[in-house]
Amino acid sequence: MLSDRLSEALDLVEVCGVLTGGIAARGGWRLRAPLSDPVKFFALVSGRARLTTDGTDEALDLVAGDVAILTGRSWVAFEAGPEPRQEVQPESDFSTDRFASADRDADDIVIGGSVSLNAAGSTLLIESLPPLAHIRPAGDDDRLLAALLRLFDEATTQRPGSAFAVRQYGQLLLLEALRSYAGQPALPSGWLRLLVDERLRPALDLLHGRPGCSWGLDELARAAAMSRTTFAERFREAAGVPPLTYLGRWRMLLAQRALRDGDARVAALAEELGYGSESAFSTAFKRVVGESPLRYRARVRQAGGERVRTETL
Repeated sequence: MLSDRLSEALDLVEVCGVLTGGIAARGGWRLRAPLSDPVKFFALVSGRARLTTDGTDEALDLVAGDVAILTGRSWVAFEAGPEPRQEVQPESDFSTDRFASADRDADDIVIGGSVSLNAAGSTLLIESLPPLAHIRPAGDDDRLLAALLRLFDEATTQRPGSAFAVRQYGQLLLLEALRSYAGQPALPSGWLRLLVDERLRPALDLLHGRPGCSWGLDELARAAAMSRTTFAERFREAAGVPPLTYLGRWRMLLAQRALRDGDARVAALAEELGYGSESAFSTAFKRVVGESPLRYRARVRQAGGERVRTETL
């Protein structure tokens, strides 16, 4: 059930992991760089390195296979090896000799990327993650480690179709990292914790399966076999927001997908998602997304058309 709900949610928030650069260094080295993306990930292909970032009390020691996800940070720094440490700079081109000739037995190799989401999805994911999430592979056959190594291999070998493969393996690396993180015993309140709470699953299935219904706390609590008070407290503790607030966010994700991929009239979409009027729906949509439904549809379709034209040139 987790995998189905996670797949549905990732599709709705349009999550996308994009490989942006990396480091291959030997001996003593260090790097400090600003961050501008709301969510960044870094993975250690080989070697060891220590990561620090703003807003955290301690440095994070990374070993081969580890992934770190940084949320809302303004800078990141790495250091490895003995003093004196030389300054290094990340490279965005993985076809250079430095990466192609890198020795996984001797070099520290770090790859980094950004995570993009739509407006409503940013709230769901960012609120589910701490400022710095540390994810470790389960063993030599771990899928997270396998995705990481395959991604690095495709990025450095430049075989036919590598650009396409890098995009796909970047997505898989992010998926495996989120799966591993969601499987940890102590998760902060948020979307990922809600997805793995089996006691809340019956109520969550109602919210996801029939989002247009006027759900009340009594009905949702009965579905989860809890009292109204216990259910409300547990849901808020897991999700970080009350059930009906979560439902509103979920409706906005569904609305964005419908506007992006279909031709439904705004009035019909408002009725389908449980809003009393087109005006009420448009007001809620603009509050969450930052623009009206029709403007959103026009913008995303124009952007999609421009991307297709660029890729076919």
